[in-house]
Parts: sequence; structure tokens; C-alpha cells
Amino acid sequence: MNTSQAPWYRHRWPWLLMAGPASVLVAGALTIWISFSGADALVVDDYYKQGKAINQDLRRDDAAARLGLTASLRYDAVADSIAGQLNGVKGAAPLVVRLVHPTVPAKDVKRAVITDGEGKFALSLPLLERANWVVQLEDEGREWRLHGSWRWPEQKQIDIRPIE
Repeated sequence: MNTSQAPWYRHRWPWLLMAGPASVLVAGALTIWISFSGADALVVDDYYKQGKAINQDLRRDDAAARLGLTASLRYDAVADSIAGQLNGVKGAAPLVVRLVHPTVPAKDVKRAVITDGEGKFALSLPLLERANWVVQLEDEGREWRLHGSWRWPEQKQIDIRPIE
């Protein structure tokens, strides 16, 4: 009688039983790598300072409402430019136009423009990616601000009114 058996590592059952815990270890290592490889841009270090800034921004929104300011913007993807109209300001006025990306601060766009006598302005931009952009218009002295949400490319034009 020959009772010799193959060693354990020649059988498939030990390997099948070890495959489950091994795959969990690999998935855990991958999860740790993903969590540490990218910075979380949505976390703010100084919460108190940000809270004070929110109150300041609300005063600027109220100032825009008192002045009766409104704006409309239209993005032309062929010309890579935004044409805008600011209503409620007389004469040429310097503006700061911001397009804030919802998740990646490096993709934010900030441009200074000057309106003509009728409140019209234009600025050239690279092709915007599909996102829910936050649009902010403010004067250079930071006394008033208009802002709104813009779903590009679903919305070709955005009309911005002050929050009351």
C-alpha cells in the first residue's frame, strides 16, 4: 500500500481558502493608497475666519441688491469667450469675473475686465469643462458682489440677480 500524498501546496483547496483573505488585504492596501494620494480640497483649516468671511460676503450681496445690479453672461465655445452685460452701473466700471470649479481649485478662473459705457464686457477663456460652475461678479473695491450657479454646457446663458 502506497499512502504517500502530495504536499499541501499541490492541492487547490488551501489556495482557494487563502484567496479571500488575500484579496481583502490587497483591497485594503489599495484603499489606503487612494486615500493618501489625493488632497481633500474641500476642508478648510480656519473655520472661524471662513465664518467671518461669509458674513462679509452677505453684506456685499445686500449692497448689490440696493444698487439694483443684475448681470447676464453667455459663453461662446467656438470663440472661447464670454460676453456679458452688467445692468445698474453707469459708465465704465472695472469688474472681477470669477468662475469657481465645484471641486478642483486649480481650475478656477479669475479675470479683471472693464465694462463699456453700456455695461457690456467680454473676456476670452479656454474651453470650459462640463461642470456646475459658480460665477461671481464683483467690483474691484469689493463693495458688492453678484453670484450664481451655471451648469455648463446645459445652460448656454446665465442671468444673475442679487440674493434678497
